[in-house]
Amino acid sequence: MLRPIYIVLGWIFVAIGVIGIVTPILPTTPFLLLAAGCFAKSSVRFHTWLMTHPKLSQPIIDWQTNGVIRRPAKILATCLIVVNASFPLFFIKTIPDHLKIIILIVISLVLLFIWTRPSSPATGSKNQ
Repeated sequence: MLRPIYIVLGWIFVAIGVIGIVTPILPTTPFLLLAAGCFAKSSVRFHTWLMTHPKLSQPIIDWQTNGVIRRPAKILATCLIVVNASFPLFFIKTIPDHLKIIILIVISLVLLFIWTRPSSPATGSKNQ
């Protein structure tokens, strides 16, 4: 009964993830992780397709096996987050100061999370 819902959600998440590749405001990997989870619950064929895709599978595999966010992805994410956050913080004068502080705190926490994840698999891990 839930299988069709998971399949539809999986494809929606794949589409959003692919859009995120070329759109600075959307993250790619979290949506691909959601898609992988949906496909794992609904379709072996779609899950296999996603997990063997030459462009989309590596961030999923890195995260699932080792909790890794590769350094180029960290740098790209940091640049895009800073650029996108700079616009409302510095160029929209009608945003109240307390909202700007909240934005800065959230961005700082997101960047802290990203940069505290390993950049490569640990020595002796199963994915080397």
